[in-house]
Amino acid sequence: MKPINRRSFLATGAAAGVLGGVDLAAALHSAPAAPAQQGPGDIAAVDFRFAPAEWQSTVCFPDDPDKTVVGKWGDLRCDFPSSPFAGIDQFGAIVEFTLAGMPRGQWVKQWMEAPGVSILHTLIEQPNAYMELIAFATRRAAEGRVDNVLMEIRPKTVDVNASPRLRIRSCNAYRLGANTGLANNIYREQDETPWMVCIPQNAFPHNGDLFWRGAQGGYEFFMEHGTAQHGNPLRVLFRLPRNGSSGKLDAGVSGEQLLQEARAWWRTWRPFEDPVAWSLPSAKGDFLVACARNIQQAREVKDGMLVFEVGPTVYRGMWIVDGNFLLEAARYLGYDRAADQGLLSEWTHQVSTGQIIASAGNEHWKDTAIAMFTLVRACELRQDWTMMRQLAPKVGHAIDFLIQLRDEGRRGDSPNGKYGILPPGFADGGMGGIHYEFTNTLWALAGLRAVSRANEKLGLSDLSRAAGFYQGLRTAFEAAARDQMATDPRGFQYLPMLMRQDPAMHLDAWDRPRPQTCQWALSQAIFPGEVFAKNNPVVRGHVALMQACTREDVPADTGWLHHGGVWNYNAAFVAEVYLWAGLREWAHRTFTGYLNHASPLHAWREEQPLQDSLLGELWGDMPHNWASAECIRYLRHMLVLEDNRSLRLLEGVLPSDLRERRAFTLTQTPTRFGRISLDVQPAGLKGWKAHFLRNAGEAPEAIDLRASLGPGAELTQVRGAAMRRGENGEVSVDPAIAEWTAYWGV
Repeated sequence: MKPINRRSFLATGAAAGVLGGVDLAAALHSAPAAPAQQGPGDIAAVDFRFAPAEWQSTVCFPDDPDKTVVGKWGDLRCDFPSSPFAGIDQFGAIVEFTLAGMPRGQWVKQWMEAPGVSILHTLIEQPNAYMELIAFATRRAAEGRVDNVLMEIRPKTVDVNASPRLRIRSCNAYRLGANTGLANNIYREQDETPWMVCIPQNAFPHNGDLFWRGAQGGYEFFMEHGTAQHGNPLRVLFRLPRNGSSGKLDAGVSGEQLLQEARAWWRTWRPFEDPVAWSLPSAKGDFLVACARNIQQAREVKDGMLVFEVGPTVYRGMWIVDGNFLLEAARYLGYDRAADQGLLSEWTHQVSTGQIIASAGNEHWKDTAIAMFTLVRACELRQDWTMMRQLAPKVGHAIDFLIQLRDEGRRGDSPNGKYGILPPGFADGGMGGIHYEFTNTLWALAGLRAVSRANEKLGLSDLSRAAGFYQGLRTAFEAAARDQMATDPRGFQYLPMLMRQDPAMHLDAWDRPRPQTCQWALSQAIFPGEVFAKNNPVVRGHVALMQACTREDVPADTGWLHHGGVWNYNAAFVAEVYLWAGLREWAHRTFTGYLNHASPLHAWREEQPLQDSLLGELWGDMPHNWASAECIRYLRHMLVLEDNRSLRLLEGVLPSDLRERRAFTLTQTPTRFGRISLDVQPAGLKGWKAHFLRNAGEAPEAIDLRASLGPGAELTQVRGAAMRRGENGEVSVDPAIAEWTAYWGV
């Protein structure tokens, strides 16, 4: 690449186009409307209309090292490899449950028994019968960890004869054990213990046959036929001992008995830990509980430390940026001790240079700053800065690494170096390889800002370099942003995450990154990073761009699927930005669209095609628990939103959320202002009341309250604290008062 003189580079670029001052409200509301759909706020139903065509779900226990997943057809997907380069379908074995005969059957539906009961049912219709597959995990003391599938065949009208059949798709070799008279044992060739035990639950012959089917990539196992009768379904129990199992399974066990044991265990499971409690009505409440379960099922103990892992397959590892949001969501659920372990496990990835290197690789420079941000947020929510004091030397070492990284970049010839920001790195979220990009610098700004603001109170010498470095990096970024602003044909300006000098920006139109590519880090620098003011040109451009690329109620083509694809939980990033910016209708629409891209079992694939796409594919892990964390975070912020030194209450609540007139509560949720409880109840015919309580902590500078919750629900009074109405109808409540009750329409 031809060397670039930094001074001439900046001088030439500065004239290319700079956004002038524009009124925020006008800029946001004149942004392009989404293409050919209902307007913002018109779509309130959660009906999974944009669910992926294929999905998978977990049925394991919390913190379980054995993370078998279940596919849409009830198939078990086992033994995913530990290699970071494995494809999303590269399981060691996939077991499909079918019946002999001509038809495969018609998939009818799949459901969990409850959002907090991880027992999975799949219903498949045959011409003259229904086959139901019930998948669940057990952990009996004498057996250890086992995956179970109970097959139940029910006739539609007259009795039906049927022969259960398995397809085992695997590269392993299998053999059939001797008939025990009670069960058929299938062994892997290298194992002495059964790999699977097939136990008929009705009195029919127990002989089976195992055949190699090379054309189908595995084996087929045929059991003898049985008869399904009305009131007496044909049942077979299939059991797969996992790594924690003794392999000595009770061949005479009842599948119904095991199922009842599993139900009893899950009914004692709690999504929240004291002192936190939530209660949300309808779909949002179901998502809240299911996402808590998803996160717990993905966690794992490694090297004696609890790790919040992103998913059960390709993202089963330490991911620092995902972890930031998972750990925040964990604290919103009350998992403080577990979150502390997760935070400390992140800092074990700091190397001698001060850099933190995890699964995203060396050039994911932002991971170092994100770990700093995570630490500050943890201390805010804990209302305890002990961990910051303990880790201050590590944080100081991390700051030194970022300073050195910036200085080394300045000595090079890259555009990043000429601007004086962090050097070229891995952008992620849609762009592989090393590029001239802004994502690493944006997250560095968020991390440095958080540390420098915290150190205004702490005064720790190890952190003293953060403030000056932040100011210098911020000035350099602003110069680069002014220079790199691009004009969209739709009539607005925005900041691309790849610079115009990057070779990828000069590819042909199909391969060139889309304008919305890699904007994820900017969303997060806006919120929760709070790097920018709401009227900053970078914020205005980002909002306009996200609105312009909205399809299926969410931003499209923002991730690795550049054409006709949806990066699902990116929608939640953007919904948070809208919420913070005061665009609650856009926030509500985008978050509802996000929920509608989940499977009916309340989990997300990382990316999937648009419903009308003819070229997309599925991408990434599932259940993807950064997605679960984003759902939890938005649900918290729609009720209680920390905006710098202010507290905004009920910011994301729209009339559709109140339509059922059911109460919702948030108890002892942690904030930077102490723990807060909010109890919202219907009052009168159309009215509402909200009781607010804040525990000990630094008082916010302002508490903003909704002046209207909808037609007939205007704020009438606040009892226990003074309130003030602003010129534009907004309402502030005295922030010094820790307890009060507000009334709307009463």
